[in-house]
Amino acid sequence: MSEKPADYVATNGFESKTPFLIGVAGGTASGKSTVCQRIMEKLGQQHKEQTERRVVCISQDSFYRTLSPSERLRAERGQFNFDHPDAFDDKKLLAILKDILAGKKVEVPEYDYITNSISPHRSHTIYPADVVLIEGILVFYFPEVRELFHMKLFVDTDSDTRLARRVPRDIMERGRDLEQVLNQYMNFVKPAFEEFCLPTKKFADVIIPRGADNLVAIDLIVQHISDYLRRSPVEKLPPLGMSSVPGSPQRSGQSGRPH
Repeated sequence: MSEKPADYVATNGFESKTPFLIGVAGGTASGKSTVCQRIMEKLGQQHKEQTERRVVCISQDSFYRTLSPSERLRAERGQFNFDHPDAFDDKKLLAILKDILAGKKVEVPEYDYITNSISPHRSHTIYPADVVLIEGILVFYFPEVRELFHMKLFVDTDSDTRLARRVPRDIMERGRDLEQVLNQYMNFVKPAFEEFCLPTKKFADVIIPRGADNLVAIDLIVQHISDYLRRSPVEKLPPLGMSSVPGSPQRSGQSGRPH
């Protein structure tokens, strides 16, 4: 984990810590959102008002780029690859994260999974917070974005489990039929995971086997975040090593080095 100094920035007229950015990557339906939800619940943040939250979460899905008319038609037929790096607006994500690090209030767009588009008149406000979770399948893929994270988590869930979760989710929540879901998974999702997402696992500081079911791992991460929230400006946060997470014996090396 790259331990960046906790510089202090002026936020709303007073000094506050530079937000601690945590990237949460993993394959489709691996449980990334649920892991983030569990972390926020254990930190008592879920039911706080947005302006009072010390820990907030952002999804990479909010940074899908606008599709061209021909791409939109392909998307409607389930023939567009939303798991490819080119589907994302990484420059916009980078700009938003830099604003967050500067202690600014930001507007994050909302993605509509039914129409496969960013809602033009809908967004949610992210107020300055101490800890910001950014989850998505390719949050470690773009080097400039990856380098901003103070901690990187990879949610490692069995591929059969991920498929079993994705099928009912896409049918019930995203209005797709079974054949479309399966075709998209085999033609785009699975190959993209193996080519683009899985290789970024080596950048993770902590690998979480079984995702949100790994309560011990989540408790360790929550304790690490709690220590950060309580610490004073002169105290340094000790690294959370891979050996700390049960069921995850590997320890990732420095960025770019195979594990």
